[in-house]
Amino acid sequence: MKKWLIGLIFSSVILVLAACGGSDSGGSDNGSEDELVVGATSVPHAEVLQEAQPLLEEEGIQLKIEQYQDYVLPNKDLESGEIDANYFQHIPYLESQKAENDYDFVNLGGIHIEPMGIYSQNITSVDDISEGTTVLMSRSVADHGRILSLFEREGLIKLDEEVEKVDATVDDITENPKNLQFDSGVNAEMLTSNYEREENALVAINTNYAIEADLNPSEDALILEGSESPYVNVIAARSEDENSEALKKLVEVLRSEEIQTFMEEEYDGAVVPVDSDK
Repeated sequence: MKKWLIGLIFSSVILVLAACGGSDSGGSDNGSEDELVVGATSVPHAEVLQEAQPLLEEEGIQLKIEQYQDYVLPNKDLESGEIDANYFQHIPYLESQKAENDYDFVNLGGIHIEPMGIYSQNITSVDDISEGTTVLMSRSVADHGRILSLFEREGLIKLDEEVEKVDATVDDITENPKNLQFDSGVNAEMLTSNYEREENALVAINTNYAIEADLNPSEDALILEGSESPYVNVIAARSEDENSEALKKLVEVLRSEEIQTFMEEEYDGAVVPVDSDK
C-alpha cells in the first residue's frame, strides 16, 4: 500500500475519533451548562418547569423535563446520573431520604409551598368529625408530623411537647379524645382514590395529587395548612453539581417575578411561591 494512502487512512481515523469525542455534550451525566435534565412530578412541578423553559432558553439553557408519578424514582435517578436535578420534594423529605439512602444531595433553593390538606367526601366540618373516624395518611414518614400538626391545630389531638412537630409520629399522640384511627399504610399517589372510595374517612392529600384529581385545596379541603409552612419544595442536585451555573440559573428563573406570578394565578393559592431566602 502506498505511503500516501496509509497516511490518508490514518488521518481519517483521527478525525472520526475526534468527532466522536467532541459530540458528547455530557447531558445529565456531567451537568452540562447548555442542557439540563430535571425530574419532576407532573403537577405542579412539571407545569412550572414548562413555563420556565422559554426563559431558560433565552439564557442559552435547554431544559428537558422528565416526569414522574411517585416520590421514590426521582431521587434514585438523580443519584444514578439519569437527571441533573429534581423538583418535587420538600425539605424534610429530602433530608429523610438523604439519611435513609445515603444520598449525597444538596438543596439548591426553595421554590414554592404546597399547603397540605385534609379532605373528606361526607364530613363537611371539623365539628362533625365523629368518634373513631379513620384518618388516611401516606407511607411517607416525613409527612406524618406535618399532618398530625394540622390535627393538633384544630384541637383534635395533642402531641408530646418534647417532640419536634416535624418529627412527630402517631406514637407521639398524647391525647386523642375522638379516638381517631390513623392509618399510614397508603401510597401517596393512591390517596385520591381512597378519598373517592372511603366517603366517611379523613384523607390527608399532598397538593400535587389533589390538583391532579381536580380538587381545589382552598375550597375543598376541610383543614388546610397555612402559607407559613416549613415544607418548602426545593431544587435538589448532586453535591458535585452544587456550583453548576446552569442549575443556579434554573433556580433564579424559577424565583423570577414571571414564574411566581404564573404560580399564583394558575393554582389559586394551592401553590405558594416562597421568598428567595428559604
